[in-house]
Amino acid sequence: MNDQTEGKMLMGKNRADALPKSWDPQSVEAEIYQGWVDAGHFTADPESDKPGYSIVLPPPNVTGQLHMGHALDHTLMDALVRRKRMQGYEVLWLPGMDHAGIATQTKVEKMLKRTEGKDRYDYGREEFIGKVWEWKEEYGGAIADQMRAIGDSVDWSRERFTLDEGLSRAVQTIFKELYDRGLIYRANRLVNWSPVLETAVSDIEVVYKDVEGELISFRYGSMNDDEPHVVVATTRVETMLGDVAIAVHPEDERYAHLVGTRLPHPFRDDLSMIVVADDYVDPEFGSGAVKITPAHDPNDYAIGLRHDLDMPTIMDETGRICDTGTQFDGLTREEARVAVREALAEQGRIVEEKRPYLHSVGHSERSGEAIEPRLSLQWFVKVEELAKMAGDAIREGDTKVHPQTMEPRYFEWVDNMHDWTISRQLWWGHRIPIWYGPEGEIVCVGPDEQAPEGYTQDPDVLDTWFSSALWPFSTMGWPEKTPELAKFFPTSVLVTAYDILFFWVARMMMFGTFAAKITPEILGTGRDGRPQVPFTDLFLHGLVRDEHGRKMSKSLGNGIDPMDWVREYGADALRFTLARGANPGVDLPVGEDAAQSSRNFATKLFNATKFALLNGAEVGDLPPREELTDADRWILDRLEEVRSTVDAFLDDYQFAKANEELYHFAWDEVCDWYLEIAKTQIPRDGETRQGANTQLVLGRVLDVVLRLLHPAMPFVTEVLWKALTEKETIVTAPWPTAADTNDGAATDEVAVRRIADAEKLVTEIRRFRSDQGVKPSQPVPAAIDFAAADLQNQEDLVRALARVTAPEEGFEESASIELRLSQATISVALDTSGTVDVEAERKRLEKDLAAAHKELEGTAKKLGNEAFLAKAPEAVVNKIRTRQQVAQEEVERITARLEALK
Repeated sequence: MNDQTEGKMLMGKNRADALPKSWDPQSVEAEIYQGWVDAGHFTADPESDKPGYSIVLPPPNVTGQLHMGHALDHTLMDALVRRKRMQGYEVLWLPGMDHAGIATQTKVEKMLKRTEGKDRYDYGREEFIGKVWEWKEEYGGAIADQMRAIGDSVDWSRERFTLDEGLSRAVQTIFKELYDRGLIYRANRLVNWSPVLETAVSDIEVVYKDVEGELISFRYGSMNDDEPHVVVATTRVETMLGDVAIAVHPEDERYAHLVGTRLPHPFRDDLSMIVVADDYVDPEFGSGAVKITPAHDPNDYAIGLRHDLDMPTIMDETGRICDTGTQFDGLTREEARVAVREALAEQGRIVEEKRPYLHSVGHSERSGEAIEPRLSLQWFVKVEELAKMAGDAIREGDTKVHPQTMEPRYFEWVDNMHDWTISRQLWWGHRIPIWYGPEGEIVCVGPDEQAPEGYTQDPDVLDTWFSSALWPFSTMGWPEKTPELAKFFPTSVLVTAYDILFFWVARMMMFGTFAAKITPEILGTGRDGRPQVPFTDLFLHGLVRDEHGRKMSKSLGNGIDPMDWVREYGADALRFTLARGANPGVDLPVGEDAAQSSRNFATKLFNATKFALLNGAEVGDLPPREELTDADRWILDRLEEVRSTVDAFLDDYQFAKANEELYHFAWDEVCDWYLEIAKTQIPRDGETRQGANTQLVLGRVLDVVLRLLHPAMPFVTEVLWKALTEKETIVTAPWPTAADTNDGAATDEVAVRRIADAEKLVTEIRRFRSDQGVKPSQPVPAAIDFAAADLQNQEDLVRALARVTAPEEGFEESASIELRLSQATISVALDTSGTVDVEAERKRLEKDLAAAHKELEGTAKKLGNEAFLAKAPEAVVNKIRTRQQVAQEEVERITARLEALK
């Protein structure tokens, strides 16, 4: 070995020694991450002259823990921003937390009840809110630590909280602007009510479950069949205490004579049931008559509005019967259900009882009880104008939806949106900035205004979605004019799951376009004078499911804690598993096997890079292409194809396809083939131009592969790239371009053909050796006409990789294979004498042949059974036919091998 070769190998060994003995992510990830933060790699500079790129993190609940949905969301966002930094953008990924009104207040109330035996009323509003802030500072935001653990490259210096001073100012500003324009109003409307939390809740906080209840049919009107009466059915018989009407279809002749008449209420002298005709009623369902309780059922409420019916509320805030003047007042809903049914039975009004009766019931996501539709005085946003702007932004292409197939779902929502209930009867949250005077005056107070003396503030707080709807611009300082808004607004892309398209995305579009309309000097103007949008791209990914495609849930016990995977396999394995499966708008099934596979991939990269360093791989200027071997040109051309393909996929948010392409290229072509080829081209005992060139090509290939993989696998790529290049960090390394690969040269088709033929030749010789029972390490003499296949320059690598030596004197052909390559059909003659225990191999083959014959006979028997063929599904029959074909091929192959042994 000459001095130059020895020097390269020594340098490579030193760089390899800088790596740990094996890849142990848990021992290095936390330190690597903190180093990135301390170096300021994630801190955005709004004064930079680089083009801006920004993402705001969908704010997780301050009470939350990282779940698989978060992990997917964060992985994809991090992949986007890491790539953009490498592409030369000034990147802002802005993190923050949502105060999560109901979730946080409920958690703190439970804690205080458990630790102090008190509820919020024992403290009073101000002291209780102080307790919540104490809890938030001590326990809130655990998810931030988990974000660090998975490598989120967010700008921690700009972390926001939906109740911080700046965001509170934004909320107060937008509320007043909407109120002054008549877009916020107060009204008695039917809302989702939680009797446990004693507040209205949003649609997204209602979970529907199938429950076993009862269906009670009972009789209104006379007990005499010849006198006016109607039979109705209900799953909530207690609500009949608030019935004010019975609805029938206008064309139902059975009830035509009753329309407009009244029937007495069995328990209330102050109520009577008017019979109304309404197209909503299905005359074919049940008795064709429907009881109407407008204050406790959404459909009944709509009918009540159409027919101007009274709407008496029969339950208080806790779900107890009230104000009916009956013996049922004071009972819970459940108690009243039994008592009313029994009372109706005593009067002989029960016609039929079905029990159990399975039906869907909305439940509070936070407290678990059945939701009560309840007529309540609440604050609403008038959405018609806002929803139109939100719809137009997508229709006009100001914001592009990925995948585009999600657009109809978005339009279905915004084009049919109902006014939005924004008030909540809580203490934790943004208090509604409405003040009431002693004579009933109402004033909306802006952020720089004071309420008049003697006025009292509305006790309600705003729906959490109200403040999070401002997130893309309030977090950057709106309503003030800030450098961040000038540089980074509108944000570049919103990444979120499709299931909150309606609840959060639509609200951000509504408030974002409204804020831009009223403050264009701060947020700018969109295309053709339309209001600026809060984000120019909207990427909707699917939901994470278990490996069988089922929704993860506590009841099924199939949930996966992403932090378990981080501890077991490393953050890169978690991230790569999710990124490799993330197709736009499509749900992602994941399981333990996928995480293990990703961990194995990280280990493969580690071992390959360490091996390359030990063999003198280095990153430097590439030699002229004419000085490279076919294998070197082939791998560089493939590198460019992969780089270009990955770029196109990532530009289109096709994360799964991009990472799948990288996985197979890195593992199948770089590690399994080119590294092995490189070994044959890098001599151990002397410097050659070819060897030095291959060291440079190998270094370049690994350099580019690691940079392409960095967005999805930041930790292992950081460690390996720093060892390979001896540079500070991969975080700020330039994103690969064609100049890094083949510099735009045309693909060398001859080299591609030769390497493909060489791979096929090596693979077939290896398979044949295995079939003959030759040990992998055993060299076997072989005569091969390389010239006929145009593979003269590949002879050394074929012989090295296939473990076949050149024939010497005394060579005797004992076996041969023939295969078709691109240029010719060639024969490979091998001398396997002395390498195979013929008798042992014959016994093994005879055993295998017997098993193949048994499979052949079994499949033939099934396919010969006409009764089976008539009943079996086509897919099953085709599977058996495939098994039969495989068995037949096995019989022929093993028989030929046995014949060859003779």
